[in-house]
Amino acid sequence: MTAVKVGTEETRLIVLRGNSASGKSSVAAGLRDGFGRGLALVGQDNLRRVVLREHDRPGAANIGLIDLTARYALDAGYHVVVEGILCADHYGHMLARLRTDHRGPTHGYYLDVPLTETLARHATKPIAGEVDEARLRDWYRPLDLLPGGTETVIGAGSALHETVDRIMLETGLAHLPAPDR
Repeated sequence: MTAVKVGTEETRLIVLRGNSASGKSSVAAGLRDGFGRGLALVGQDNLRRVVLREHDRPGAANIGLIDLTARYALDAGYHVVVEGILCADHYGHMLARLRTDHRGPTHGYYLDVPLTETLARHATKPIAGEVDEARLRDWYRPLDLLPGGTETVIGAGSALHETVDRIMLETGLAHLPAPDR
């Protein structure tokens, strides 16, 4: 299969990964708030749990839907943030293809939060009643990095605003004009 290039040399693709309750969605929202219009959020939880209502498993339909949605937004000229647990063994191949096919800069970040902190953060989330501690422990994968050293690891000691500011600067979003800021 021939690779189809997506996006432009100006579009940014940012992949935010990490365990449950590591702050991925908060960072993605902070990036959108910091940039404004023109930044698409492609959230694994929304596409997998809300749109398709499917379990996370190898080969599941949400993997292709995440890929397709990110590609569509990049081709429409949006900068894209793909965020989710996106465990390496299920999503790694799709993310590698997306990275290779993207014409512009691609940045990967892994939010590394220890299990004890993950459990504490999870207890404050609305989904805490649906997902118990035992299940969270089963899901937890320490430092589940993608192969090839394509991700920057950000530890739990980085405050939300520090993480957002860092990503805005490193990806160049802080210096790009946004439509309708």
